[in-house]
Amino acid sequence: MTNLLVDKNFSACRVSKKTVSGKLVSMNAASAPDAIAAILAVMPLDHFVEQPLMHMEDPDQTGIMLPVHADVELLCSTAEKRSITSRPIERFAYYPLAEACFAVVQTGEIRPYGNFILKKGVV
Repeated sequence: MTNLLVDKNFSACRVSKKTVSGKLVSMNAASAPDAIAAILAVMPLDHFVEQPLMHMEDPDQTGIMLPVHADVELLCSTAEKRSITSRPIERFAYYPLAEACFAVVQTGEIRPYGNFILKKGVV
């Protein structure tokens, strides 16, 4: 199962209607790292896939990891006690992946492209 965590500028309401659950969870007071830390406290990332973390790539800076992406990657590595590398996804390729997720969590993250897909592991 995958979950989508998005910034405040993402079209979360529209995308959430197309997800498996149709649910939109609002965490407007939390940054992306804060929300992901809370999620990882109860939902580990998948150990059986190469990259259980993906992020939306900035179309103007392809190949560049933005600070929000680096912050979340470090947070996931620390929480999981293993190296986690976030896989960049081109902006328009990201939307179909987002719609295939279980649910959407929208944060108050104001940094651009603070959008992540997390693949759930065994609880």
